[in-house]
Amino acid sequence: MLLAVVRHAESVENATKHTSFYQDPRPWNSPAAHALSRDLVGLTPRGFRQCQWLRTALENLVGGAPYVYSSPYRRALDAVELALPGRPVDVTELLCEQHYGDATYMTKAELFATWPDCEVDRQTRKHLWTPPGEGGESLAVGVLRRATAFVDALEERAPAVVAMTHHTAILALRSVLERRPVTELVDEARIRKTPNAGVLVYERQGDRFHQVDADEPDC
Repeated sequence: MLLAVVRHAESVENATKHTSFYQDPRPWNSPAAHALSRDLVGLTPRGFRQCQWLRTALENLVGGAPYVYSSPYRRALDAVELALPGRPVDVTELLCEQHYGDATYMTKAELFATWPDCEVDRQTRKHLWTPPGEGGESLAVGVLRRATAFVDALEERAPAVVAMTHHTAILALRSVLERRPVTELVDEARIRKTPNAGVLVYERQGDRFHQVDADEPDC
């Protein structure tokens, strides 16, 4: 079985986060901020072009009839709709973005002023930092647990599977699939993240996965 792990195409948040989504003071309360991130943030024109690229790239990488899983976030579902039109989609919370709880869309300055006790973990042990409030989850515990559950539940539904997901979930999925410490992957991501619409392809061989291919758009 081939598994293609895909970061959703460029969203409005990706393109304008430092000029619109993160404001100090934050103009939304925590539930509204999370709902905005989950349900309303769509793709940019560049994201649409990346999805057009993905349509061809995924067919070349894993064939034309993959079994598709997606995060329920709008930007992931829109990417699936555009890149894999007509394919049935199994929507799963296991592929969600890291839940930032009450800190969703807070600047670091506002976060540290509101919860000063979290500053050290956020600055130096980001993988262990658990955002405050309901739903907040750390990368090394909450997101990694979901990634492990997703990989463990994979069945031979089809010769190929596509998982449309997010940056933090990809770090956790890579930790599971590549059997590498999440801290190592966080350090790499500080230098370069998996880009929007980037694809990592793994092949299951026995009870293990091995990376066999990768691609990313030039748009």
